Amino acid sequence: MQDQVYLKPNLVIEPLFDNWFAWGHLISPATSAMNIVGRHLKIMNSYVKAPSVHAAAVKNPKMLGGPFIDYNGERVDEIKKLRDKTLTEQEDMIKFWEAVNELDKILKSKAKGYSLEPLYDEVPEILKGYVELTYDLNNFPSFRFFEALLYHSKYYKESSQSILLWLTDNDERPFCLSTPRLEDEDKVHLQIPFREKVLDQLSEMRRKPASFEEIKRALNIPAEKQDVFRSFFTTEAPKPYNKYEGDKVRMRYFGHACILVETKDVSILIDPIISYYGYPQEVDRYSDMDLPETIDYVLITHNHQDHILFETLIPLRHKIRNIVVPRSANGPLQDPNLKLMFNAIGFENVIEIDEMDSIKFKDCTITGLPFIGEHCDLNIQAKICHLVQIQDFKMLFVADSCNIESKLYEKVRDVIGDVDVIFLGMECDGAPLTWLYGPLLTENLPRDKDSTRRLAGSNFKRGQGLVDAFKANEVYVYAMGQEPWLEFISSLRYTDESNPIIQSDLLLDYCKKNDKIAERLYGEREILYSKEPVS
Repeated sequence: MQDQVYLKPNLVIEPLFDNWFAWGHLISPATSAMNIVGRHLKIMNSYVKAPSVHAAAVKNPKMLGGPFIDYNGERVDEIKKLRDKTLTEQEDMIKFWEAVNELDKILKSKAKGYSLEPLYDEVPEILKGYVELTYDLNNFPSFRFFEALLYHSKYYKESSQSILLWLTDNDERPFCLSTPRLEDEDKVHLQIPFREKVLDQLSEMRRKPASFEEIKRALNIPAEKQDVFRSFFTTEAPKPYNKYEGDKVRMRYFGHACILVETKDVSILIDPIISYYGYPQEVDRYSDMDLPETIDYVLITHNHQDHILFETLIPLRHKIRNIVVPRSANGPLQDPNLKLMFNAIGFENVIEIDEMDSIKFKDCTITGLPFIGEHCDLNIQAKICHLVQIQDFKMLFVADSCNIESKLYEKVRDVIGDVDVIFLGMECDGAPLTWLYGPLLTENLPRDKDSTRRLAGSNFKRGQGLVDAFKANEVYVYAMGQEPWLEFISSLRYTDESNPIIQSDLLLDYCKKNDKIAERLYGEREILYSKEPVS
């Protein structure tokens, strides 16, 4: 049928919140309110006042990942219009932000170790029924949200969710947390909640042809955008996926912390971040076309924008059978519940896993292991390392866990035994606390303190401790954010003199001197394992 078409392989299906890159803190209502005021409005106000400063900053490599809008000092009127629209349409969220700050001040000034019950009368009206006041064991006051109720309130803003469709022809993009997306002639902006099943219908067209007219109607494409929308499709069939039928365990590195583990019966995808293809590329990479038709389990390690990428996850939703997330604390502002978040955006098969919990299926076991550090000393529980065991072969994915207490993993090893392969992140410098969590703070954090509390993974010494604890035969350094298609979310650009490269080189040398296979992964890599490791 002539009407049958496929999505082009370089079509980006980009989830947005109020025209900003959608990430975990923009789904949960409380963190969303804090980011609207503490990040979005602050950046847009700054750009309107001094666009030339932003234009200069984004050209300075030392400012990479900073709070600067990347429109070359132009489109100021559009940013001003977006700011004014935000002030109007997000008035409830701005009042929520004000209420959180007010409640924090009340607790700091009036909660002195006596009962908190009288203070419930002073809770700002819009927060009443959504918060519980608490002390810790040292009588420091705080509060927690009844987060599930917030998802059923006006503060969960599905109306702010949208999808931007566009074709990419290179890996360069503005840093995701600093630059809002504006309307362009070659893009189609759909006001549609992330949970809508029509997005699954659209995404399936990467592999299966469907009617162009039907998908156009289903998405309600306006007449003036139909030609652009038509350009996103092709009659050319994609390269077929060759299902893995081997008798070994196959591990494929897709970039950053994304690993696909396959046997002929099982597929497991960790921290999905999938690149595009269909345009000239200097670095070889796997893409969506290298994923199986069905993914049995997706494993999430933690709630940072480079480990939960909705741009990858929502288009894959139709083929994911189960998604495994770390269990969070119950209601702290800094630790949104990932199960609630994924359920809200249309994932119905979400499994929470705790430390030392296991999920068993077929000949596989997935075990959650403690993840320590890399969260700026904040009390965040939604972080987990994953041990994947297939028969007697053990793969450990520690992501960005920073081995600041070596005794921890020695005790873990006493429980689980040695592992065969370990994947560990060594981005050991890390951004300061305020870079990611700044909008959640109700008081300014002094720079000298901020600079000591970082989003940092293990250095050589700490990585060595992990390798020694688990006695792995193969060691792979990953999650370094080096691939060019990751810079827009990682804001990392290394040289040979960069500390994370130096530290990881030291670990690789240490491993090789001790007769271990060791490599820093980059681009794409396939690793096969049987009783005798084969690379």
